[in-house]
Amino acid sequence: MYQNYITGQTALTLNLDFTIPNNHLPTVISWFVDSIPEEVLLDDTAQTARPAYHPAMMLKILLFAYSRRVFSGRKIELMLEENWPMMVLAEHQKISYHTINNFRSSDHANQLIKKSFLYFTNLLEQEGLINEGAIFIDGTKIEADANRYTFVWRKAVEKFHDKLKDQAVELYDELIAKEVVKVMAKEKVQTSQGLTELAQETKTKIEQLTKEIEQEPKAIPGGSPRKARRRSLKKYLHRLEKDYLPRIKKYEQAQALFAGRNSYSKTDHDATFMHMKEDHMKNGQLKPGYNIQTATTNQYVVDFALYPNPTDFKTLEPFLKQLPTLDKFDKIVVDAGYGSEYNYSMLEDKYSDKEYFILYTMYEKEQSRKYRKDPTKLTNWFYDEKDDYYLDQNGVRFNFKYYSRRKERSTGQVRDFKVYEADEFQATPELEQLAKAKGGRQRQVRYNPNWQYLKEKAKEVLQSPTGRHIYGMRKYDVEPVFGHLKNVFVMRGTHLRGKNKVETDFGIAFMMMNLSKYWARRWSKDQYALLTNKNRKKKTVKQLKLRVSLIVFLHLRVSFFSDTFVR
Repeated sequence: MYQNYITGQTALTLNLDFTIPNNHLPTVISWFVDSIPEEVLLDDTAQTARPAYHPAMMLKILLFAYSRRVFSGRKIELMLEENWPMMVLAEHQKISYHTINNFRSSDHANQLIKKSFLYFTNLLEQEGLINEGAIFIDGTKIEADANRYTFVWRKAVEKFHDKLKDQAVELYDELIAKEVVKVMAKEKVQTSQGLTELAQETKTKIEQLTKEIEQEPKAIPGGSPRKARRRSLKKYLHRLEKDYLPRIKKYEQAQALFAGRNSYSKTDHDATFMHMKEDHMKNGQLKPGYNIQTATTNQYVVDFALYPNPTDFKTLEPFLKQLPTLDKFDKIVVDAGYGSEYNYSMLEDKYSDKEYFILYTMYEKEQSRKYRKDPTKLTNWFYDEKDDYYLDQNGVRFNFKYYSRRKERSTGQVRDFKVYEADEFQATPELEQLAKAKGGRQRQVRYNPNWQYLKEKAKEVLQSPTGRHIYGMRKYDVEPVFGHLKNVFVMRGTHLRGKNKVETDFGIAFMMMNLSKYWARRWSKDQYALLTNKNRKKKTVKQLKLRVSLIVFLHLRVSFFSDTFVR
């Protein structure tokens, strides 16, 4: 037998429950967004035409759509018609995908999603969910929504830009020799403004020659010299307007877009070409992307930022500088990708009130038995502190020679070194030969006292019981966030173009992950208690049934034996 199923049959259904259950994710999303102050949510809008949709409603539907792995504006519009929780969040309003995409791409949404992390961090602090006062920082690379073969390289632009500047100066010299243009600085000639003035002066000269040619007789023996001069000037003008000016404007625009980077994409100017972990071709192909820095505690994202640097050690200082909730944490924990002398010195100078737990690059290797017993390493040589000299594994003596200073191009940091040089007069001729390099010069070694002091201090902190405990939490605090983002919520790339828009896109995704975890942990506790009570009831009923069965069984056995005895 089957139930009746007739399509198109008229039926009257009364649904009196139009709410979302309290243990449902949209309830948590709605509660959190409503907790943000009204002055933060609202923005200045036009006083005429149709009123805009409320930003709280737009933020709610975007958070819920991202939790369902729906990122397309058209699909979000479809959810507003088919998904009941989405309809409740939008109060049954039909919103066009144009409106959804415009809000998601707006500067107001970018500022709103950034400020929402501040209120979420306050919520974590109130509920005691900050993980032992520690903030864990790490980064990952996300591929941009840009074509892979639209790269523009800075070295190529600089190369052709310099060639064009030389050609512009040669053309300027020719025009000066023919008395066509006025004298100007050659540095100005090498700019688009200077070439524009050259083209304008050349055009004025051509117009003047045209007026003079009109007053000449039609037939001139041997041809008109003014016409020949005008033809040559037209060639110069054509070269300026059709070749030099467009190219130099393009190169100047490219130089402005680089902003210290080595590349950018033509379809997303803020994206930088870098190596990705998702290398499907296994050839180390560079792809346009962003370096996303994330700060977490207890697996909740408290802040994030986007940077064009493919390496992490350049991003720590600007990320900490823009972190508004850093005062709520007293411990900074990052991995070895940030362990440079510049970052150690920066933390010592600017964040001396906080503990930091950072591995330097060679930390793991220096702990190995092979490294500690390697006689070629300077740290394993004999050092005489009184006379300030080293003895290598062969007995060659290295005396202090002079101080050296080096400035890093990437960070601008000035590093001081002590240079030790092998003594020319050794104990034996064999040692004198070992004291020389292959080129015949005396061997030298460099020692950085400041870097060695910082490494020893970091090593002492990391090897302490507290350091091992705090740094050990990093693996299961910040790393799962990227795993959930890329594998669970399938955010392996951006959906928008431009730095601000990508920030909004991933800000919504991170906040959605925060609320999902917050909801799951609170709901799971209530559900656990509910299931525990149900199990207790079931267990009590089973025990009661077992006792009743045992009593009946014993009663029947006694009755059977009593009847047998009587017989």
